[in-house]
Amino acid sequence: MEKEMLNLNKRTVTAIILAAGNSTRFGKNRNKNFERINGKSVLSYSLKTFDENKYVDNIIIAAKEIEKKEIKNIILEEHIKKNTKIIVGGNTRSESVYNCIRATDSDIVIIQDGARPFIKQEYIDKCIENMNYYKGVTVGVKSKDTIKLANESNIVVSTTKRNNTWIIQTPQCFIRDILLKEYEKYKNEDVTDDCEILEKGNYKIKIIKGDYTNIKITTYEDLDIVKKFLEYVPNQHTSV
Repeated sequence: MEKEMLNLNKRTVTAIILAAGNSTRFGKNRNKNFERINGKSVLSYSLKTFDENKYVDNIIIAAKEIEKKEIKNIILEEHIKKNTKIIVGGNTRSESVYNCIRATDSDIVIIQDGARPFIKQEYIDKCIENMNYYKGVTVGVKSKDTIKLANESNIVVSTTKRNNTWIIQTPQCFIRDILLKEYEKYKNEDVTDDCEILEKGNYKIKIIKGDYTNIKITTYEDLDIVKKFLEYVPNQHTSV
C-alpha cells in the first residue's frame, strides 16, 4: 500500500525499541542486546530495520542509564539517519514503555523488543497500515502445540483450541494517545505485553500473521540458534 492511500503521510510514527531489561534468563550477567552476531550487536539489527522503514519518522530506545554510552556507540556504528533518542527505562517492561510513550507526541507508536533481530519490513508496514482500522495491532504466529491452562498447583483447568491460539511477538503498534491513556490506568499492573493494556480497556487487537524466525533471544542457547540460522539463510536480514 502507498502511504498516501491511507493518509499515513499525515500521521507521525515513532518506533520504540526496548533494550533496558535485565536479561536475567540470558544467564551471562550482561545485556543480551549487546551480544555480537556476525560482528553486529543484537540491538543493531532491529535498530537498522526501523531506521530504513518508509513509515517511521523517529526512534526511541529504552535503556539503562549505565548503558546509554554503549547504545550511542551502536547508533554511530550503524550510521543511523533518523532522529534517535535514548530514554532511561524503568524496572519493568511496562515502566520502560510508559517512559518512552511519554517522550513522544507522534500519532502512532510501534514497539519492538530489541532482542528480536529478524524483524522484517513487511511486518512493520502491515502493523502501521492497520492503524487506520484498529487501535492496536501485533505480529504473531499460530501455536504449533496444544496449550493447556493450569492453576497454581499445575493442575489443568482447560485446553485451548490450537486453531485459535497464537504466540505473540513484536512489533506491536498503537495509536499513541490511546495507549498512553490506558497506561495511565493500568501501568502498575502485571502485564507481559502492551496489547494487554488495551485489552483491559476493551479495545480490539488485530493480529498480523508473522513467521517463526522472528524469535526473541531470551536464553544464551537462543543466541546460538540465531547464529546457526544466519549460517544457512545469510540474507534473512537486510542488514546482515
